[in-house]
Amino acid sequence: MYRTHTCGELTINNVGQRVTLCGWLQRSRDLGGMTFIDLRDRYGITQLAFNMETNADLCQQARRLGREFVLQAEGTVAERSSKNNKIPTGDIEIIVEKLTVLNESKLPPFTIEDNSDGGDDLRMKYRYLDIRRNPVRRNLELRHRMAMLTRNYLSNLGFLEIETPMLIKSTPEGARDFVVPSRMNPGEFYALPQSPQQYKQLLMVAGMDRYFQIVRCFRDEDLRADRQPEFTQIDCEMSFVEQEDVLNTFEGLAKHLFKEVKGLEFGNFPRMTWHDAMRLYGSDKPDIRFGMQFVELNDVAKDHGFGLFDSAELVVGICAQGCAEYTRKQLDALTEFVKRPQVGAGGMVYIKYNSDGTFKSSVDKFYTQDNLKAFADRFGAKPGDLMLILCGPAMKTRVQLCALRLEMGSQMGLRNPDQYAPLWVVDFPLLEWDDETQRYYAMHHPFTAPKPEDETLLDDPSRWGDIRANAYDIVMNGVEVGGGSIRIHNRTLQNKMFHTLGFTDESAQEQFGFLMGAFEYGAPPHAGLAFGFDRLCSLFGGCDSIRDFIAFPKNNAGRDVMSGSPSPISNAQLNELQIKVDLK
Repeated sequence: MYRTHTCGELTINNVGQRVTLCGWLQRSRDLGGMTFIDLRDRYGITQLAFNMETNADLCQQARRLGREFVLQAEGTVAERSSKNNKIPTGDIEIIVEKLTVLNESKLPPFTIEDNSDGGDDLRMKYRYLDIRRNPVRRNLELRHRMAMLTRNYLSNLGFLEIETPMLIKSTPEGARDFVVPSRMNPGEFYALPQSPQQYKQLLMVAGMDRYFQIVRCFRDEDLRADRQPEFTQIDCEMSFVEQEDVLNTFEGLAKHLFKEVKGLEFGNFPRMTWHDAMRLYGSDKPDIRFGMQFVELNDVAKDHGFGLFDSAELVVGICAQGCAEYTRKQLDALTEFVKRPQVGAGGMVYIKYNSDGTFKSSVDKFYTQDNLKAFADRFGAKPGDLMLILCGPAMKTRVQLCALRLEMGSQMGLRNPDQYAPLWVVDFPLLEWDDETQRYYAMHHPFTAPKPEDETLLDDPSRWGDIRANAYDIVMNGVEVGGGSIRIHNRTLQNKMFHTLGFTDESAQEQFGFLMGAFEYGAPPHAGLAFGFDRLCSLFGGCDSIRDFIAFPKNNAGRDVMSGSPSPISNAQLNELQIKVDLK
């Protein structure tokens, strides 16, 4: 055997045993008469000891070794004279009697330490070295544990894990597809799945009743910290269920993960309609770890001669408790924050509620102290509070105020990553209007069912914006971690939905004919949900970026800087696929 134990399991109870360990040289210390090596593997670190007096040749050999050399060490477990209480093996060391170099290593481009000196780009280029670091290794271990807990939980509820195809038919709705040319069918292409949506619905038609899959999905879209071109979903579908059944099932999964992974227990998750989420927080994924709900101010703000408020569709604000002492420099910084292109507001109005009961604002010219007191009463503000106000088109202004609310939450220390506030957002709009193309699109996907009481509105184009979807998202700490809907299982209603979205009978048949055909053979009522597994892992791990929980992620340009992909392919390959490339 290469080893009898790992580098993380030996304790004081093993003293006197002869053992063999394998691992990487983390660091070495030459103290003259003694040399020590920290040997590391996935499981931990064990100190190796070499004595110049008892074995000078072996000690000299140890001194010549470099960082990340792969070693095999045989020796006897001994109690350490200088113990290290920061590691599980800190009570012991190995008195080495035989040392074998299994492989040498170049000097790594950054230190393989918890706090490495390597920047993000460098560590991404040498990701296989980065994974040796404890923080990355722990992230991948957390991901594995959450996957196993999920599989066991769903399996115990009667779900079957079933694989669906990776090479599917391209559909232009939604995000862009990654397309794959077919050599055997020149000029024709597969797409990589954005989700297994249609196949999991077909599995319900096939009578599988409860399906799940921890599945890779692909979207060719612009990237940021919580997006990757390839990502993983916990994808689920259930037959003969209503919305309440789905919410209870997957709220149960979330609670199970919280209890097993974080040791946290929750009561029932709160629920909020999409309209209330937008009205109170300006977001369909509100962070409810803290309050600071929006307060609408049209009636107290207008008709005082301040033109911006008088002409605005909406005047709305938040109250930051205890922040009246903000300096002019801090307030100017907040104004610059909301004027950034990413936020897009024209400016910001503030009102300080001073501790002596007076008010100071950026609009004192237009409002008396009594007027400002009316603002404070509307906010429910108290002396020492700071009121921040934006105005403009209603929806746009709410979204802008959401960014300001989150910024204030961060500045006030109200967004603790170790605190969790899950909720369900329900009753989304079925359709959303796009000004650029002058048409409605499905807010989720074209298979989402409308609320039964809103179905008749599909016959009235003037009411399409009022139709509510039988859709739901699970949100945690301002992040959408999962979403789903009741599906349309009736062919007539599905055709009506396609017509609403601008599909002709021919185009609907071309793209979705196989699904529509299946619906003619007794499709059961069914519904589903998919968790973003990478996002879920990053939340449980207390990180903002999902890249930290993916073994080999892409950068913000969608590139794998380690392997050099994407990359050109040879002319021979292009010719075989009958593809011509003209980059001019």
